[in-house]
Amino acid sequence: MASVLGLLEAREKKVREKIARLRAALGEAEGVLQRLVDARATVAEVLAEPPSLVREPQPGPVAGSMVPHRTDGMAASVLAPDYQRIVSVLESEAGREGLRCQQLAAALGLQVVPAKVEGLRSKAKRLVERGWARQVRPGVFTALVVPAG
Repeated sequence: MASVLGLLEAREKKVREKIARLRAALGEAEGVLQRLVDARATVAEVLAEPPSLVREPQPGPVAGSMVPHRTDGMAASVLAPDYQRIVSVLESEAGREGLRCQQLAAALGLQVVPAKVEGLRSKAKRLVERGWARQVRPGVFTALVVPAG
C-alpha cells in the first residue's frame, strides 16, 4: 500500500503542474490584452489628429504601375528591367523592321514556349498602350519612332 506522504506528494506535484499551465495561459492572455490596449491608444491618437494633417491622395501615376505613360524626354530607364530589355531589343537593328513575339522571346534569351510568348505579347502591348513602342501590324512590334527636330 502506498504511503500517505507519497500520495500527498503526487497530488501536490499535479497541482503545481496545473498552476504552471494556468500561469502560462494567464501570461498569454495578458500579452493579448496589452496589444489590444496599445492598438486602442494608437487609434485614439490617430483619430485625435487635426484633419489637415491627413494627406489626400495626389493625382498621378497609378501606384504599382510598372509602365508609366511616356512623355517627351522620358528615358526608358524609368521602366522596370523586363520592359527596358524589351525596348532595347525593339530599338536594336533586329527590331527595326518589327519583331513577332516569338522572335522577341528568342532575342531576349527566353524559351519560345506559349507561356513565355504570351507573357511577352502582353508586355509589348502594354508598351504600345503607354507610348513606348508601336505595333506595325498585328502581332509585330517595333520601337517607337520619334521624329527628329
